[in-house]
Amino acid sequence: MTTAPILLFVYNRPHHTQHTLDALKKNTLATESTLYIYSDAARSEADIENVTKVREIIRVIDGFKEVIIVEREKNWGLARNIIDGVTERVNQYGQVIVLEDDLVTSPYFLQFMNDALATYRDEPRVGHIYACDYTQDSNLPDTYLIKWTGSWGWATWDRAWKHFNPDGKFLLDELRRRKLTHTFDFNGTYRYTRMLQQQVEGKNNSWAIRWNTSLFLNDILSLNVGKSLVRNIGLDGSGTHCGNERLYDSILYMHPLPVVKISPIEENTIGRLALEQYYRRTNSFLAKAIRRIRKIIHL
Repeated sequence: MTTAPILLFVYNRPHHTQHTLDALKKNTLATESTLYIYSDAARSEADIENVTKVREIIRVIDGFKEVIIVEREKNWGLARNIIDGVTERVNQYGQVIVLEDDLVTSPYFLQFMNDALATYRDEPRVGHIYACDYTQDSNLPDTYLIKWTGSWGWATWDRAWKHFNPDGKFLLDELRRRKLTHTFDFNGTYRYTRMLQQQVEGKNNSWAIRWNTSLFLNDILSLNVGKSLVRNIGLDGSGTHCGNERLYDSILYMHPLPVVKISPIEENTIGRLALEQYYRRTNSFLAKAIRRIRKIIHL
Protein backbone atom coordinates (compact mmCIF):
# COMPACT_ATOMS: atom_id res chain seq x y z
CA MET A 1 0.00 0.00 0.00
CA THR A 2 1.22 3.49 -0.86
CA THR A 3 0.55 5.66 2.17
CA ALA A 4 -1.13 9.02 1.74
CA PRO A 5 0.88 12.12 2.71
CA ILE A 6 -0.07 13.75 6.00
CA LEU A 7 -0.63 17.51 5.99
CA LEU A 8 -0.30 19.15 9.40
CA PHE A 9 -1.21 22.82 9.81
CA VAL A 10 0.33 24.61 12.79
CA TYR A 11 0.40 28.14 14.12
CA ASN A 12 1.15 29.44 17.61
CA ARG A 13 0.44 26.67 20.11
CA PRO A 14 3.69 24.86 20.94
CA HIS A 15 2.19 22.73 23.73
CA HIS A 16 -0.64 21.45 21.54
CA THR A 17 1.66 20.96 18.55
CA GLN A 18 4.02 18.81 20.60
CA HIS A 19 1.17 16.60 21.82
CA THR A 20 -0.16 16.27 18.27
CA LEU A 21 3.24 15.22 16.91
CA ASP A 22 3.98 12.85 19.80
CA ALA A 23 0.72 10.98 19.21
CA LEU A 24 1.15 10.94 15.43
CA LYS A 25 4.66 9.47 15.76
CA LYS A 26 3.18 6.53 17.68
CA ASN A 27 1.00 5.59 14.73
CA THR A 28 1.75 2.22 13.16
CA LEU A 29 2.31 3.75 9.70
CA ALA A 30 4.23 6.85 10.79
CA THR A 31 7.61 5.61 9.57
CA GLU A 32 6.09 4.82 6.17
CA SER A 33 4.39 8.22 5.77
CA THR A 34 5.58 11.57 4.45
CA LEU A 35 4.63 14.46 6.72
CA TYR A 36 4.16 17.97 5.39
CA ILE A 37 4.02 20.65 8.08
CA TYR A 38 2.61 24.04 7.14
CA SER A 39 3.64 26.71 9.63
CA ASP A 40 1.83 30.03 9.33
CA ALA A 41 3.65 33.28 10.14
CA ALA A 42 2.65 35.45 13.08
CA ARG A 43 -0.39 37.64 12.58
CA SER A 44 0.80 40.13 15.21
CA GLU A 45 3.83 40.81 17.36
CA ALA A 46 2.08 39.10 20.27
CA ASP A 47 2.19 35.80 18.37
CA ILE A 48 5.85 35.90 17.30
CA GLU A 49 7.24 34.16 20.38
CA ASN A 50 4.90 31.17 20.19
CA VAL A 51 5.20 30.87 16.41
CA THR A 52 8.97 30.73 16.91
CA LYS A 53 8.59 28.01 19.58
CA VAL A 54 6.38 25.98 17.26
CA ARG A 55 8.96 26.24 14.48
CA GLU A 56 11.69 25.08 16.83
CA ILE A 57 9.61 21.98 17.58
CA ILE A 58 8.80 21.06 14.00
CA ARG A 59 12.36 21.58 12.73
CA VAL A 60 13.65 18.67 14.82
CA ILE A 61 10.77 16.25 14.40
CA ASP A 62 11.58 12.73 13.26
CA GLY A 63 9.88 9.36 13.18
CA PHE A 64 8.40 9.68 9.69
CA LYS A 65 9.54 8.56 6.25
CA GLU A 66 10.18 12.19 5.37
CA VAL A 67 9.33 15.55 6.95
CA ILE A 68 8.85 18.56 4.68
CA ILE A 69 8.29 21.93 6.33
CA VAL A 70 6.62 24.90 4.66
CA GLU A 71 7.14 28.09 6.68
CA ARG A 72 4.96 30.94 5.49
CA GLU A 73 6.77 34.25 5.39
CA LYS A 74 3.53 36.17 5.90
CA ASN A 75 0.37 35.32 7.82
CA TRP A 76 -1.97 33.47 5.51
CA GLY A 77 -4.68 32.55 7.98
CA LEU A 78 -5.99 29.02 8.43
CA ALA A 79 -8.42 28.96 5.50
CA ARG A 80 -5.97 30.11 2.84
CA ASN A 81 -3.23 27.92 4.28
CA ILE A 82 -5.37 24.76 4.22
CA ILE A 83 -6.95 25.42 0.82
CA ASP A 84 -3.54 26.05 -0.75
CA GLY A 85 -1.82 23.12 0.97
CA VAL A 86 -4.56 20.59 0.27
CA THR A 87 -4.94 21.69 -3.34
CA GLU A 88 -1.24 21.42 -4.09
CA ARG A 89 -0.65 18.08 -2.39
CA VAL A 90 -3.86 16.32 -3.40
CA ASN A 91 -3.11 17.20 -7.02
CA GLN A 92 0.41 15.87 -6.54
CA TYR A 93 -0.43 12.64 -4.72
CA GLY A 94 -4.10 12.02 -5.52
CA GLN A 95 -4.97 11.71 -1.82
CA VAL A 96 -4.17 13.44 1.47
CA ILE A 97 -4.71 13.09 5.22
CA VAL A 98 -5.23 16.41 6.99
CA LEU A 99 -4.64 17.41 10.62
CA GLU A 100 -4.38 20.61 12.61
CA ASP A 101 -2.14 21.38 15.57
CA ASP A 102 -4.63 20.48 18.32
CA LEU A 103 -5.59 16.94 17.32
CA VAL A 104 -4.35 13.89 19.20
CA THR A 105 -4.67 10.65 17.28
CA SER A 106 -5.02 6.98 18.14
CA PRO A 107 -2.05 4.77 17.18
CA TYR A 108 -4.27 3.27 14.46
CA PHE A 109 -5.49 6.55 12.93
CA LEU A 110 -3.14 6.43 9.93
CA GLN A 111 -3.89 2.76 9.30
CA PHE A 112 -7.62 3.45 9.26
CA MET A 113 -7.31 6.48 7.00
CA ASN A 114 -5.11 4.71 4.49
CA ASP A 115 -7.36 1.64 4.48
CA ALA A 116 -10.42 3.83 3.93
CA LEU A 117 -8.72 5.82 1.17
CA ALA A 118 -7.87 2.58 -0.62
CA THR A 119 -11.28 0.98 -0.08
CA TYR A 120 -13.32 3.93 -1.38
CA ARG A 121 -10.81 5.27 -3.89
CA ASP A 122 -13.02 4.53 -6.89
CA GLU A 123 -16.37 5.25 -5.26
CA PRO A 124 -17.46 8.68 -6.60
CA ARG A 125 -20.27 9.14 -4.05
CA VAL A 126 -17.79 9.01 -1.16
CA GLY A 127 -15.61 12.11 -1.07
CA HIS A 128 -14.48 12.50 2.51
CA ILE A 129 -13.24 10.41 5.44
CA TYR A 130 -13.64 11.66 9.00
CA ALA A 131 -12.09 9.93 12.01
CA CYS A 132 -13.51 11.89 14.96
CA ASP A 133 -16.75 11.17 16.82
CA TYR A 134 -17.92 13.35 19.69
CA THR A 135 -21.48 12.06 20.00
CA GLN A 136 -20.29 8.96 21.89
CA ASP A 137 -23.49 7.31 20.71
CA SER A 138 -23.39 3.55 21.30
CA ASN A 139 -25.88 2.98 18.48
CA LEU A 140 -23.40 4.02 15.82
CA PRO A 141 -21.70 1.33 13.73
CA ASP A 142 -17.92 1.31 13.52
CA THR A 143 -18.16 3.13 10.17
CA TYR A 144 -21.10 4.71 8.41
CA LEU A 145 -21.89 7.08 5.56
CA ILE A 146 -23.37 10.53 6.10
CA LYS A 147 -23.97 13.67 4.07
CA TRP A 148 -21.82 15.88 6.31
CA THR A 149 -18.11 16.56 6.75
CA GLY A 150 -16.06 17.15 9.88
CA SER A 151 -12.64 18.79 9.91
CA TRP A 152 -10.89 17.21 12.92
CA GLY A 153 -8.80 14.55 11.23
CA TRP A 154 -9.96 13.95 7.69
CA ALA A 155 -8.88 12.73 4.29
CA THR A 156 -9.92 13.07 0.67
CA TRP A 157 -8.97 12.39 -2.95
CA ASP A 158 -8.23 14.70 -5.87
CA ARG A 159 -11.46 13.58 -7.60
CA ALA A 160 -13.49 14.83 -4.60
CA TRP A 161 -11.50 17.99 -3.88
CA LYS A 162 -12.36 19.16 -7.41
CA HIS A 163 -15.87 19.76 -6.09
CA PHE A 164 -14.61 22.30 -3.53
CA ASN A 165 -16.11 25.70 -4.27
CA PRO A 166 -14.59 28.63 -2.34
CA ASP A 167 -17.47 30.92 -3.36
CA GLY A 168 -19.60 30.95 -0.21
CA LYS A 169 -22.27 33.18 -1.74
CA PHE A 170 -22.86 30.76 -4.60
CA LEU A 171 -23.12 27.87 -2.14
CA LEU A 172 -25.53 29.76 0.12
CA ASP A 173 -27.72 30.79 -2.80
CA GLU A 174 -27.84 27.18 -4.00
CA LEU A 175 -28.86 25.86 -0.58
CA ARG A 176 -31.70 28.35 -0.45
CA ARG A 177 -32.76 27.91 -4.08
CA ARG A 178 -33.00 24.16 -3.62
CA LYS A 179 -34.71 24.56 -0.23
CA LEU A 180 -32.09 22.46 1.52
CA THR A 181 -31.18 24.69 4.47
CA HIS A 182 -33.32 22.81 7.02
CA THR A 183 -31.79 19.46 6.06
CA PHE A 184 -28.31 20.98 5.94
CA ASP A 185 -28.87 22.24 9.50
CA PHE A 186 -29.84 18.77 10.76
CA ASN A 187 -33.52 19.73 10.91
CA GLY A 188 -32.71 23.03 12.55
CA THR A 189 -30.60 21.65 15.40
CA TYR A 190 -27.29 23.21 14.30
CA ARG A 191 -26.96 26.47 12.39
CA TYR A 192 -24.60 25.46 9.60
CA THR A 193 -26.42 27.73 7.16
CA ARG A 194 -25.84 30.66 9.52
CA MET A 195 -22.14 29.75 9.65
CA LEU A 196 -22.01 29.89 5.86
CA GLN A 197 -23.92 33.19 5.87
CA GLN A 198 -21.34 34.62 8.29
CA GLN A 199 -18.54 33.46 6.01
CA VAL A 200 -20.18 35.32 3.12
CA GLU A 201 -20.50 38.42 5.32
CA GLY A 202 -16.83 38.25 6.31
CA LYS A 203 -17.58 37.42 9.94
CA ASN A 204 -15.62 34.19 9.70
CA ASN A 205 -13.25 32.73 7.13
CA SER A 206 -14.17 29.08 7.43
CA TRP A 207 -12.89 26.80 4.68
CA ALA A 208 -14.63 23.86 6.40
CA ILE A 209 -18.18 25.17 5.99
CA ARG A 210 -17.53 25.71 2.27
CA TRP A 211 -16.12 22.19 1.90
CA ASN A 212 -19.09 20.76 3.81
CA THR A 213 -21.56 22.65 1.61
CA SER A 214 -19.74 21.81 -1.61
CA LEU A 215 -20.05 18.07 -1.03
CA PHE A 216 -23.58 18.36 0.37
CA LEU A 217 -24.82 20.11 -2.77
CA ASN A 218 -23.17 17.47 -4.94
CA ASP A 219 -24.84 14.66 -2.95
CA ILE A 220 -21.45 13.26 -1.92
CA LEU A 221 -21.08 11.32 1.33
CA SER A 222 -18.46 11.12 4.05
CA LEU A 223 -17.25 7.91 5.68
CA ASN A 224 -17.43 8.57 9.43
CA VAL A 225 -16.47 6.54 12.49
CA GLY A 226 -18.56 5.39 15.44
CA LYS A 227 -15.38 4.97 17.50
CA SER A 228 -13.19 8.06 17.60
CA LEU A 229 -9.60 7.88 16.40
CA VAL A 230 -9.09 11.62 17.00
CA ARG A 231 -9.50 13.85 20.04
CA ASN A 232 -9.48 17.64 19.86
CA ILE A 233 -7.38 19.04 22.71
CA GLY A 234 -7.68 22.62 21.51
CA LEU A 235 -11.11 23.40 22.96
CA ASP A 236 -9.52 25.14 25.91
CA GLY A 237 -9.72 28.74 24.73
CA SER A 238 -6.20 28.73 23.28
CA GLY A 239 -7.17 28.52 19.61
CA THR A 240 -7.99 31.26 17.14
CA HIS A 241 -11.22 29.60 16.02
CA CYS A 242 -12.21 27.45 19.01
CA GLY A 243 -13.98 28.27 22.25
CA ASN A 244 -13.39 26.68 25.63
CA GLU A 245 -16.44 24.46 25.98
CA ARG A 246 -15.92 20.69 26.21
CA LEU A 247 -19.05 19.85 24.23
CA TYR A 248 -17.10 18.16 21.48
CA ASP A 249 -14.74 16.00 23.49
CA SER A 250 -14.22 12.43 22.41
CA ILE A 251 -12.80 9.20 23.79
CA LEU A 252 -9.90 7.82 21.80
CA TYR A 253 -10.36 4.28 20.52
CA MET A 254 -6.95 2.67 20.96
CA HIS A 255 -7.45 -0.42 18.81
CA PRO A 256 -7.46 -1.11 15.07
CA LEU A 257 -10.69 -0.10 13.35
CA PRO A 258 -11.34 -2.29 10.29
CA VAL A 259 -12.67 -0.82 7.07
CA VAL A 260 -15.33 -2.94 5.38
CA LYS A 261 -16.86 -1.37 2.28
CA ILE A 262 -20.45 -0.39 2.91
CA SER A 263 -23.10 -1.43 0.40
CA PRO A 264 -25.30 0.09 -0.81
CA ILE A 265 -23.64 3.52 -0.86
CA GLU A 266 -26.29 5.59 0.90
CA GLU A 267 -26.63 7.79 3.95
CA ASN A 268 -26.99 5.98 7.27
CA THR A 269 -30.16 7.23 8.98
CA ILE A 270 -28.87 6.18 12.41
CA GLY A 271 -25.76 8.30 11.90
CA ARG A 272 -27.73 11.37 10.86
CA LEU A 273 -30.13 10.91 13.78
CA ALA A 274 -27.23 10.55 16.24
CA LEU A 275 -25.79 13.93 15.21
CA GLU A 276 -29.22 15.56 15.16
CA GLN A 277 -29.99 14.32 18.67
CA TYR A 278 -26.57 15.41 19.89
CA TYR A 279 -27.04 18.91 18.50
CA ARG A 280 -30.55 19.04 19.94
CA ARG A 281 -29.17 18.25 23.42
CA THR A 282 -26.23 20.64 23.25
CA ASN A 283 -27.40 23.55 21.08
CA SER A 284 -30.96 24.15 22.25
CA PHE A 285 -31.83 27.44 23.93
CA LEU A 286 -32.18 25.65 27.28
CA ALA A 287 -28.82 23.86 26.98
CA LYS A 288 -27.05 27.12 26.13
CA ALA A 289 -28.79 28.95 29.00
CA ILE A 290 -27.71 26.30 31.50
CA ARG A 291 -24.09 26.50 30.32
CA ARG A 292 -24.17 30.27 30.59
CA ILE A 293 -25.52 30.13 34.15
CA ARG A 294 -22.91 27.58 35.18
CA LYS A 295 -20.17 29.73 33.70
CA ILE A 296 -21.38 32.76 35.66
CA ILE A 297 -21.56 30.75 38.88
CA HIS A 298 -17.96 29.59 38.48
CA LEU A 299 -16.54 33.04 37.67
